[in-house]
Amino acid sequence: MIYLAQTDTTAGFLSKDLKELNALKGRAKDQPCLITSAKFSELKNLARVPSGFKNLVRRAKKTTFIYPNTKAIRIVKECAHAKFLEENGYFYSSSANKHGQKFDEIWARSVANVVLDEVFFENTPSKIIKLNRGKLKKIR
Repeated sequence: MIYLAQTDTTAGFLSKDLKELNALKGRAKDQPCLITSAKFSELKNLARVPSGFKNLVRRAKKTTFIYPNTKAIRIVKECAHAKFLEENGYFYSSSANKHGQKFDEIWARSVANVVLDEVFFENTPSKIIKLNRGKLKKIR
């Protein structure tokens, strides 16, 4: 099941099935993908936050963190998208476009199983920060 939604940062596809999402976008089936959630309790089950960065992770907005186990996870807060995630749990998430191309709303609506929003826009993508035991590295 592929959902088309306006996320906190941009128009995106959401799915519980990583392989289905990658196939839709034309990427390698095993390519890692961002995980979005609205609950810190789910984050605890997905990755371990290095102790020196717990405050940073809790306070960050529109920021994706890559954890030492190589999972990229963003906690979504204070928006309509967060309410959807609270009700349905975490999802694999990716921008709503074909791999390496610009957003095409007509194509995105045609390939999604469920369209959650009526208006879509591209906004500034999330910041990406890689966390290691004692270091952080800004990726984007």
